[in-house]
Amino acid sequence: MIEFYLPIKHAHIGLVLASGGLFALRGAAVLLGQRWANAAPLRWLSYTIDTLLLTAALMLLVMLKLNPFTTGWLATKLVLLVAYVVLGVFALRRARSHRALWYLAALLCFGFMYSVARAHHPLGLFAGWLA
Repeated sequence: MIEFYLPIKHAHIGLVLASGGLFALRGAAVLLGQRWANAAPLRWLSYTIDTLLLTAALMLLVMLKLNPFTTGWLATKLVLLVAYVVLGVFALRRARSHRALWYLAALLCFGFMYSVARAHHPLGLFAGWLA
């Protein structure tokens, strides 16, 4: 299965960008009062992308024999993922006020999660500050 590592890794990266980009677009539209941002086809597209993203992530974990609960940067990403999902739900649907703050917090969470993945370090972009 390791022979599929690079295509799956590239798919994972592409799906991360698609998921984040779609969230950013929908969130901006919600803030502008656009009803289409929460239309069923866009929600289903988001669910599909995120399901494929999770599938690719799990395949990479199996291929690389990584345990996300014992690998610091992966554990950090999992915690950030949960936070990102909760913040995103409030930004897109649940919040009655301060929606822009929920949206900004979700985007910052996504960005930090991305930096953790790139650095392979729990502190992400702040990892270099320790040296």
